[in-house]
Parts: sequence; structure tokens; C-alpha cells
Amino acid sequence: MAKHKKTPQRLDPKRARQLIAKIEKVCSGTITTRMKVCGKPECRCATDPDARHGPYYEWTRREGKRLLHSVVSAAEANDLQTAIANYRKVQQLMKEWEAHSVELIRSTHPQSPRRNHH
Repeated sequence: MAKHKKTPQRLDPKRARQLIAKIEKVCSGTITTRMKVCGKPECRCATDPDARHGPYYEWTRREGKRLLHSVVSAAEANDLQTAIANYRKVQQLMKEWEAHSVELIRSTHPQSPRRNHH
């Protein structure tokens, strides 16, 4: 018996707009948590990895062509994690919305020649 791939269900554009409208904060990038060694030879962090200083939170993102790094507070890191997850969700919703739009346009113009330009 042949296996059939299950086609993913497309999101209704109206639902995508509703979901996007509920999102307050969006940010791109990543949050990294770091523990650091201070560099003082007499400090415990120099010999004991469990005694390192931190955690320190670093937000890395692109602005234009530049890659930026910022040290942020724990509270900011928490908010940024939520905003980053929201950003990724919006990207996914937009991708699904775009796919729906392409299907709709193609079904409206069935006689059009199909050409893929690279």
C-alpha cells in the first residue's frame, strides 16, 4: 500500500491577522546566558567553574548589516525571549499566509503558464 504524505493545513488569512494583532512585542535575535571569569587570580572563579560570576544575559541581533551584542538585565532577557518567540511566530504565520495567497492567486488564474524563475 502506498504511503500518502499528509498535506499541512493552511492557516486562514483572517485567523493569521487575528493572531498577529494580539502580539504586542516582536524582536529578532537570540538570548545567550553566560557565566564569566573575572580575571583576578585570587578569585574563586579562576579555579572553580561553579564559582564563575553571573549569569549575564547577552542579546545578539542584526541591525542592517551589523551584528550587535548587548548585555541586558534578567528582566530584559525574559521580555526579549518572549518577543523573540513572537517574532518567530509572526514569521511562520506570514509564511503560511503567503502560501495561501499563492494558492488563491493561482486558482484565480488557472490558464497562466507556470514558470519558476531562479
